[in-house]
Amino acid sequence: MTSLWKIAIAIACVAVICGAAILWRVQRGKAVERKKLAEAASLSRTRAEQGDVRAQSELASMYFYGRGVPQDYAEAARWSRKAADRDYAIAQDAVGVLYYEGKGVPQDYAEAVRWYRKAADQGYAEAQYNLGYMCYKGQGVPQDYAEAGRWYRKAAHQGYAKAQYSLGILYYYGQGVPQDYSETVHWYRKAADQGYAEAKYSLGILYYYGRGVPQDYTETVHWYRKAADQGYAIAQFNLGEMYYHGRGMQQDYAEAVRWYRRAADQGYAIAQYDLGTMYHQGKGVRQDYGEARRWYRRAADQGDTNAQRALSSIDQEQRRKYDPSSF
Repeated sequence: MTSLWKIAIAIACVAVICGAAILWRVQRGKAVERKKLAEAASLSRTRAEQGDVRAQSELASMYFYGRGVPQDYAEAARWSRKAADRDYAIAQDAVGVLYYEGKGVPQDYAEAVRWYRKAADQGYAEAQYNLGYMCYKGQGVPQDYAEAGRWYRKAAHQGYAKAQYSLGILYYYGQGVPQDYSETVHWYRKAADQGYAEAKYSLGILYYYGRGVPQDYTETVHWYRKAADQGYAIAQFNLGEMYYHGRGMQQDYAEAVRWYRRAADQGYAIAQYDLGTMYHQGKGVRQDYGEARRWYRRAADQGDTNAQRALSSIDQEQRRKYDPSSF
């Protein structure tokens, strides 16, 4: 017995030493990274103070994200403005973002539009998209879907995935352009091929309903999975639905639970409710009223009315189970 204790203690010591070594290496790596960022910020500052517009824009970005310097939106605005005033498109777009979000400057959509337009007129794709978005939402300019489409298209032809996806949405709903599902498919696919998760999920929706493409649940599953693997919660939930109903693949409650859980862990209320239902009914998991109640509660706290009713139902079931007089 003494020998076993010695072995156990030795193993525990080795585990502690290994854990400490790993922690030390992680902390050392972070320290090295912080030092590199600080050196990069120092170099950018030197060049920025000499009037290098690219360095000014880089330094502004460092202040915006707090990389190598303390996060400071006012400094981000100051350095972005220096470069923007010299017609540096990236900085002009950045100034627009700061006005849009009200970071380092008062929030002002009209000013955001003004700076986005300066960069967009120089052909900067991100600014073209941002200007299109302002036209779409009617922020800082009158709402104008056709104008939104014009700017989205400019950015989309430069390969900007968000613009490609947004242009697809306009075609889907017929906003500013004739409704055309085949054009929606075209633009969604271009964005999806660049890894844009929302476009992948939306392609799955088109295959599910057969809009612009033949209805094909297998293709739906294919695109849902691609988006779900990138952590896109609504795709994870809907992939779970495909497993639950056996559409595009064999029905598998355990897989449905797995995908519901991944979406639920991101706070997606419908997935939390469905995960609660799986525990409630014992589908794909061992029946567990405690777990069912926990997931129902999380969904209910977000205002999900089905979950709120389910909580009441499960309480009634429990009362009937333990109190025959309640019948």
